Amino acid sequence: MPEEKVLLTAEGVKNLKAELDELLETRRPDVLEKLQRVKERADTADSAEYEEVQNEQVIVESRIAELERMLKDAEVVAMEKARATEVKFGYKVIVQNEAGDKIKYAIVGSPESNPSEGKISNESPVGKALLGKRPGDEVQIEAPKGTIKLKIVSIAKK
Repeated sequence: MPEEKVLLTAEGVKNLKAELDELLETRRPDVLEKLQRVKERADTADSAEYEEVQNEQVIVESRIAELERMLKDAEVVAMEKARATEVKFGYKVIVQNEAGDKIKYAIVGSPESNPSEGKISNESPVGKALLGKRPGDEVQIEAPKGTIKLKIVSIAKK
């Protein structure tokens, strides 16, 4: 079964490659060195420190494998040259909530999403609701705490 494509922005690819490089060049060698030191110092059969370093190694190796898969399956969504008239993947959008607060979102792929930085996934309820909409359009999103209503104020490509 072929892997599903992972939608990413060019910035997202750059950030994932940087993370992968850091893991391969720094974290993995550091963990292997720690593992070797612990093996030399203690009886590894019942060493909590050895188990902790092994767990760290599993986490690092799992993240490396995950990043390599995402980058292999990445589909970089190119930005259009025309003026931004509707919300698309990779675009930034300013919305206004019912309280009148303006919120800026960037629509990105799941691996890049970070709501605290205003980066929301195109697969999230808010991301899905905004895609294809134009300035002036209003959207309603059903959330656990009730319906969220947002009005699109403006759209930008970057």
